[in-house]
Amino acid sequence: MNTIPLQNGNLFPPIQSNPAEESFLDLLRGKDFRIERIVSRGHRSPENFWYDQPWHEWVVVLKGAARLAVEGREQPVLLSEGDYCLLPAHVRHRVEWTAEDRETVWLAVHYTADGEEPL
Repeated sequence: MNTIPLQNGNLFPPIQSNPAEESFLDLLRGKDFRIERIVSRGHRSPENFWYDQPWHEWVVVLKGAARLAVEGREQPVLLSEGDYCLLPAHVRHRVEWTAEDRETVWLAVHYTADGEEPL
């Protein structure tokens, strides 16, 4: 018998006029992975803040646009609709910019590989 309940939803949330904070929603979680929807509108990482995560992160922009700074890389990573980026564990990165005129909807897959610490 299957113990996982049926789930359904929509990745595109209703448009908010001026959200003060980014929206984060876990869609699915397992021992070694987490799938998250992120909605941004003009949001960016705080000044001098860098993510340094102990897990890998694969992100795709479904709607909107964003720019990531990745430590050790001279050029930023520009993401438009359909673009994705794999950020290996402990690769320091930050969100420099997200579109201000429309929502940027991200799908982020956080995961660990065999033998690594679980999420």
